Amino acid sequence: MSVEHLPVVVVGGGQAGLAMSWHLVADGVEHAVLERDAALHTWSDARWDSFCLVTPNWQCRLPGYDYAGPDPDGFMVRSEIISWLDGYRASFGPPLREHLAVTAVRPLGDGPGAEDPAGGFAVRTTAGEIVAEQVVVATGGYHTPAIPRLAERLPAGLHQVHSAGYTRPADLPDGPVLVVGTGQSGAQIAEDLHLAGRQVHLAVGNAPRFARRYRGRDVIAWMHDTGHYAKPVTDKPVEERDQDRTNHYVTGRDGGRDIDLRAFARDGMVLHGRLLGVEDGRLRFADDLTVNLDAADEVYNGINGLIDTHIAAKGLDVPVGPSRYAPVWRPDSDTGPDLGFGELAAVVWATGFTRDYRWLHAGVFDGAGHPQHRRGVTALPGLYFLGLPWQHTWGSGRFAGLAPDAAYLADRIADRIAECLAGGRAAGTVAAAAIAGPRRADQPADQPAGAGGRGEPARDGR
Repeated sequence: MSVEHLPVVVVGGGQAGLAMSWHLVADGVEHAVLERDAALHTWSDARWDSFCLVTPNWQCRLPGYDYAGPDPDGFMVRSEIISWLDGYRASFGPPLREHLAVTAVRPLGDGPGAEDPAGGFAVRTTAGEIVAEQVVVATGGYHTPAIPRLAERLPAGLHQVHSAGYTRPADLPDGPVLVVGTGQSGAQIAEDLHLAGRQVHLAVGNAPRFARRYRGRDVIAWMHDTGHYAKPVTDKPVEERDQDRTNHYVTGRDGGRDIDLRAFARDGMVLHGRLLGVEDGRLRFADDLTVNLDAADEVYNGINGLIDTHIAAKGLDVPVGPSRYAPVWRPDSDTGPDLGFGELAAVVWATGFTRDYRWLHAGVFDGAGHPQHRRGVTALPGLYFLGLPWQHTWGSGRFAGLAPDAAYLADRIADRIAECLAGGRAAGTVAAAAIAGPRRADQPADQPAGAGGRGEPARDGR
């Protein structure tokens, strides 16, 4: 059986994989984007009906494709996000191969750990093997729904679903619902159920929060102006570099607003501390409810304070507002009320995701399974990551953050192709195929495809 050779393989057909493909198409580099399911499928398969962005639409920028709708300060809902991303795919025609799973990637070469710069990679798929000069892993950082093992100790008849499988309140059995976790998904799903009139119990974790608007503007706009989202992770204090940090909770629903768990409790939601376990038919919660609520409010207040400092430093004439949140409710108990199995109809596990890189056989991971890289470039020549949370900046996990991250990797890929050519590997090699890749429509007939001037579509962050 013949083995296909490609200069670059991109694993993953989500927004990160497409952002990488845009640059490779622009550079005339032959490649394939391999996607196990349908491209961009998580936006339709793993989002609830009322899902919307928490970042304003003006931040929806991918390479060569900015949001151009009528509401730049609004927040696209699920159907609008899907339509916008479908438009991105159609805008440049990435070489997608859908419903093709990558089952293994192994570095070739003779050195220890196969770190020979001339090695390339064997990419095994459900349709056969590909040899690739370079591989970009664009599968993101959220792979497998994480459900704690204590879920197995709950009654078999109690309906349980992970946040990735939650769609709407009506799909859950009638009766009270426990939501476990208060990251963005947990807080928003708890609100969704609460607004639908369901009795909600919420196990509150240590997620931070911020205001939706402050001093006349969206807080994200203020933080963008301060340069906060563009600050490299390496410039952050060590304690703030945790790759598994929970995102701040807020919502873009109905035009955007704060998510205030204390206000939910005041209006009938039942708050508990973190869920610790089960005992004698009852759920056991930590005595950290007050601590967790206070800590989230302190982050809220701290971000407002940063904005105040920015406004003062710039001498801006903007409305003045209270910079500190005044709690509207305080718990009577640090664990919350006692709760038995029989008092619940369903549990929603908003407990995040785990990484699954078992298919990637390369020595680029730390003891916790995190990819080790510098701005997406690993120590193994030709292997890159794109679309990771905190890949380079706090903004890396957002649409807008993908553009500069993908542009940076595009340059590294071009550098490696040039190195291969300089080393005399052009004739009959994958690197030569890259240089002889597709010709751009605007390219002079006497200029080799993929070579020379890089005046293709504008690259954010270059």
